[in-house]
Amino acid sequence: MKTTHPDVAEILIPQEELQARVQSLGAEISAAYAGKQPLLLSVLKGSIIFLADLMRAITVPHAIDFMAVSSYGAATESSGVVRILKDLDESIEGKDVLIVEDIIDSGHTLEYLRGLLLARNPNSLRIVTLLSKPARREVDVPVDWVGFEIPDKFVIGYGLDYDERYRDLPFIGVLKEHVYG
Repeated sequence: MKTTHPDVAEILIPQEELQARVQSLGAEISAAYAGKQPLLLSVLKGSIIFLADLMRAITVPHAIDFMAVSSYGAATESSGVVRILKDLDESIEGKDVLIVEDIIDSGHTLEYLRGLLLARNPNSLRIVTLLSKPARREVDVPVDWVGFEIPDKFVIGYGLDYDERYRDLPFIGVLKEHVYG
């Protein structure tokens, strides 16, 4: 889909399609957690917009918490080195935890995070991601819900950034190579 934004090569997922899928994910997650009160764990910063929309679509009582991890910096590919920039505010022991992720690329960051969280003894640990890039996967991480599978292109918008820019775009777009190349 065409766009007039000077740094976006194409719109991969338009705003309306994003919103419809988030609503359906909310319904699926609500059914899966019926009678429970999950903790939605947002992986900052990229998943914040997805979390905000998803939590409004989930009909069961829930709490939220945040972690910030980094494996990219200003690069377009993961360095493979994961750093915890912000840890959880409270213990997750005995809780039903749902990791809310923006995108799964190689899988290394999520594998590291999953192992770290499982060691903290949650009652359950599940994962929802807005985007999955299977062509780049190096580590097989069990994901319970996937919003969209996308091709191996560098995407921005709806919380995803390049060098802290473009998070505010209401769609998922492909960044033009001249911007980062």
